This record gives sequence, structure tokens and C-alpha cells, in this order.
Amino acid sequence: MILFPAIDLKDGRCVRLERGEMSSATVFNDDPAAQAVSFERDGFSWLHCVDLDGAFAGRAANAQAVRAIRAATKLPIQLGGGIRDMAGIAFWLEAGIERVILGTAALKNPALVREAARAFPGRIVVGADAKGGRIAVEGWAEVSVLTPIDLGRKFEDAGVAAILFTDVDQDGLLAGVNVTATKALAQAVRIPVIASGGVGSIADIDALIAVNEPNIAGVVIGRALYDGRIDPREAIGKANSVRRR
Repeated sequence: MILFPAIDLKDGRCVRLERGEMSSATVFNDDPAAQAVSFERDGFSWLHCVDLDGAFAGRAANAQAVRAIRAATKLPIQLGGGIRDMAGIAFWLEAGIERVILGTAALKNPALVREAARAFPGRIVVGADAKGGRIAVEGWAEVSVLTPIDLGRKFEDAGVAAILFTDVDQDGLLAGVNVTATKALAQAVRIPVIASGGVGSIADIDALIAVNEPNIAGVVIGRALYDGRIDPREAIGKANSVRRR
């Protein structure tokens, strides 16, 4: 299981939101690149970055911060937020981003996801952000009728690298990851699933491990790392123990 420390970007700074509300942003670091270096020193093997302003604007808004993160660390980065066409996808992949996350585009332009997955095998992630169990897009401002399972099944044969499932209702609240919904999605599709939203303690990582579902490939951790509620080395040790089984 891969642990993805989160760097969410708003106005060039590293923040965390509550339930996806931009007005609830708490600034944790004015220097996202320094935060990335800190996560690398902690021993993490990936970074998860989101351009929050870009998610709402529909275009890259924190490119300078993303470039600074890319220059500061050797860790592979998966990036989401405002990437909605082939030009944007190609730009970031050519700039050294390992994987791009397509959320709004996955719902509104599924052909783009398929085209991108063919052009860039193993480097496209489908973002399945859910409010009330339904897919939310455009910076979580619009809620569709589709469930994460519905969305995931649309891309079973597309060759995407993973589905990033975020329970927006839990996000940033430290109230616990939605293990039940994550397990249901992982069992319903063949695409590896990354859990996100609500991770508040090491117990949440234990809970995902206890499910014993091999298709749960990773989990994104945000506020709990910044608040010191999760010790990075302990968490990484638990995740590595799953790989050795």
C-alpha cells in the first residue's frame, strides 16, 4: 500500500480544506517546495498534489508552485486540479509529473480520459470525488447522479493507472476514512483504488489494511500529517508490511 502525503495548493501556499470548501482553508506552509522536501525526508515514496484554485478555475493556477515542488524533490508526483484537455495533460507529464488526475474531465469528457490513457500508458488517474455518495466535479461545486462505482466501470478497459476515490464529506475533518465505500469500489472494479478523505489517525491505515483487499493500492494523507496526528515512520512501516505479505 502506497501512502501519498498531500500538498493542496491555494494561492501558492500549502493548505487543507474541510469538506472541499475553499472558505475553510487552513494554511500549513507558505513554501510548498519545502513541504515536499520534508515529506521526502520522512521516507514517503510519492507525493499527491492538487491545484485547488485550478480545480475551480478549470485551468492551472498554481503552476509556479508545482514547478518548484518538482524541482525540489526526486519523488514521483501525481497532480490534479484544472487539467481538462490533452494540452494540459501533455504539458505536465513532459514537465516531469509522473501521473495526472482527471476528475471533472472523467465525468464530462470520458473520451479525453481514454485518449490520454492510450497516449500515456500508466500515467492517467481517474478522480472519483463523491459528495453524498455521488460524483462531484468542477471543484466539487456540481454533483452528478453517478456513483464512484458507475464512474469506475466506465474506464475498466481504458488502461488508466488508478482511481482516486475521495469522500469529500469526510475530507479534512479527521473523522475517519470511508473504508466501506473504498472497499466496495475496489471490489467492483479491476482498476487499483487509492483512498482519500478523512484520514485522522494511524487507526485509519490499520482499518484499510484490515480489509485485506489487494485492489486498495494506496491512501492519501493530509491534515493528520500536518497536525502531527500520524507519525510518518510508523505509517510507512505499516504500509510496507502489507507489501511484504
